[in-house]
Amino acid sequence: MASHSPTSGALSAEAGPDAAQPQFDTAAIQRLDSAHYLHPFTDFHGLNEKGARVMVRGDGIYLWDSQGKKLLDGMSGLWCVNVGYGRTSIADAAYRQMCTLPFYNSFFSTTNLPAVQLAAKLAQIAPPGFQHVFFTNSGSEANDTNVRMVRRYWDLLGYEERHTIISRRNAYHGSTMAGASLGGMDGMHDGGLPLPGIVHIGQPNYLEGGRGMTEAEFGLLAASWLEDKILELGADKVAAFIGEPIQGAGGVVIPPATYWPEIQRICDKYGVLLIADEVICGFGRTGAWFASELFGIRPDLITFAKGVTSGYVPLGGVLVGQRVADMLISRGGEFHHGFTYSGHPVACAAALENIRIIEDEGLVAQVANVTGPYLERHFAALADHPLVGYANSFGFVAGLNLVRRKAPVLHDHEPFAPELEVGMLCRAHMFNNGVIMRAVGDRMIIAPPLVMTTAQIDEMLALIRFCLDETYVDVKAHGWL
Repeated sequence: MASHSPTSGALSAEAGPDAAQPQFDTAAIQRLDSAHYLHPFTDFHGLNEKGARVMVRGDGIYLWDSQGKKLLDGMSGLWCVNVGYGRTSIADAAYRQMCTLPFYNSFFSTTNLPAVQLAAKLAQIAPPGFQHVFFTNSGSEANDTNVRMVRRYWDLLGYEERHTIISRRNAYHGSTMAGASLGGMDGMHDGGLPLPGIVHIGQPNYLEGGRGMTEAEFGLLAASWLEDKILELGADKVAAFIGEPIQGAGGVVIPPATYWPEIQRICDKYGVLLIADEVICGFGRTGAWFASELFGIRPDLITFAKGVTSGYVPLGGVLVGQRVADMLISRGGEFHHGFTYSGHPVACAAALENIRIIEDEGLVAQVANVTGPYLERHFAALADHPLVGYANSFGFVAGLNLVRRKAPVLHDHEPFAPELEVGMLCRAHMFNNGVIMRAVGDRMIIAPPLVMTTAQIDEMLALIRFCLDETYVDVKAHGWL
């Protein structure tokens, strides 16, 4: 009897109207998916009942699924496809490296050329004071590395009790044990998390906590929570503070302009290390190579991933500032930490080509001076929709809040009851009508590819407005208004 592949029937060799486009048996792929693939952050039973959407192709800012549906990707995959899909030069760079040296480890006093070249390039584009890089495979692993590195730093200085790291509620720093502990999302704090020595303060969300204050006043108040926590714990116990310049997965929480300079002042006052998690914000998304440059932050460590390769190959790492690097190098001895794939030559080759594209096409300046301001103006105009209570953006991240009833004062808008899941209803309309927009509760967020043009921004916003209209029709029909 002939052997039967488990994927038989999922992909047909029959040519359709477009001979270059394979024909897919979506149902067969979904059955295989349900039978074998456990997805991240997923209700497995719920997904198996409806079946996964099968993505098969990407080009520029667009995706196509196995049923031929075209989608404008307003989320850059997962905040990461900065240079867009279909960049054959990145594939070629990875292929050349695979043919030359597909892998060798960085243990045992060994290195490889792409890792060295990428480390040097990152030092060139990083903010001042960063000349060293520790490579990982993801942002989660990079934040695990930060925990190990800051505690090692204080141990070498003789402060072995200075191990506590302060983070923020609703922050996201990955889903490993340490990453999930650093993050401040309650749903991730099961199974004994957070780990000991990690504590949280409030987030700088003006909509959540700024009633009766200007944004500037609230920014200073939210920053003061860090000083309060340092004094509560004792400065001699606090190793570091970690924060995303803009909280991404928490709903694109853009802090008031007063917040980060005050956080920096407090960290300087008490000698606390500052970690900027730039996994989302880095590599041009905010109109600078790193958002720290725009928010008045002088971090000691910068977490990166996602945009470093535009998601084409997994890669992450930590930019290590001179204060920490000098201690690790001059007094450290062996740092007992690392990964088999740290500095993977193929991933580093892909990252080098990705960064070349960003530089040669001037994408950072384009977001800063042209498309970012254009998106800000036109996205803010969505606030005239009857469902939208607030719409704001920074560079190429943006979010809007769906509300049941508007009021003259921002903080008096009436939200929908959470159990109605109006955000998920809106998200379904987005997918069904050809645009990908993420729902965080009833806040709808985007982070488009940096290559998006002003004409494509218009296209995206027209789709978003249409889907808001469809959502409005639904909530009226349900009697939720």
